[in-house]
Order: sequence, then structure tokens, then C-alpha cells
Amino acid sequence: MLASTTACDQNAQQSLLASYEALLSSVEYMHELANAEQWAELIDQRTNYVVLVEQLRELDATVLLDGAAQQRKAELLESILEHDVDIRRRLVARRDELGKLIEVSQRQRDLHRAYAPQQGAAASYVADDTDATGSS
Repeated sequence: MLASTTACDQNAQQSLLASYEALLSSVEYMHELANAEQWAELIDQRTNYVVLVEQLRELDATVLLDGAAQQRKAELLESILEHDVDIRRRLVARRDELGKLIEVSQRQRDLHRAYAPQQGAAASYVADDTDATGSS
């Protein structure tokens, strides 16, 4: 009985580590997307990443790891977190960039609203001057 329990535990440990490796693969791909500034695809992949994390959380709560497996898990987690930190840094930079673009766009809109009525009046004055000159 102990041999079958040990085999089951080994399978569970391998399954858990495989899930961490899949998560690492996902986050590496997301990191590549962030480096390539493929923001829409990155957001799509983030959904898959969240699903993997949730599945991993459930599995992790049920599996006990031996020393070697704990070490491998720690290595995988460290790599995952390093990529995640860099992705978040890039996303914050992109958010700030978009915020600046929105601010510039709002200023242009405000300027257009402020001066557009005056431009219409100026065009009217030019038309009046042209009519006066043409009739002389």
C-alpha cells in the first residue's frame, strides 16, 4: 500500500510541477508580447494566465512536495515572478503613455471648442471683405 501511495504522490508532484512549468511558459510568452508591444494579444493571454493560476492554486493546496520538488517549485516561482514584475512594469509604462496621449487629445479638443466659434466668425469677416472688394 505504501508503494502505491508513494507512486500516487510522485504523480501528483509531477502534475503540480508540470502546471508550474505551463504557467512559466505562459508568462514567458506574455513577456515576449510585452517586449514586442503587442498589447491586445498580451491582454488576451492574461485571461489564460489567470485561469492557469486558479487551477494551480487548487492543485497546490492538495499536493505535498518532497524536498527536491519544493526546490524546483521555488525555482519556477522565481522565474514566473521575475517575468511578471517586468510585464507589470511595461504595462504601467504603457498606461502612462496612453494617459499622456489622452491628455493631449483632450487639450486639442478643448482648444478646438474654444477657438472654433471664433474661426467661423473670422471666416465671415473675410467673406464680407471679399464681397466689399468684389463690388467696388
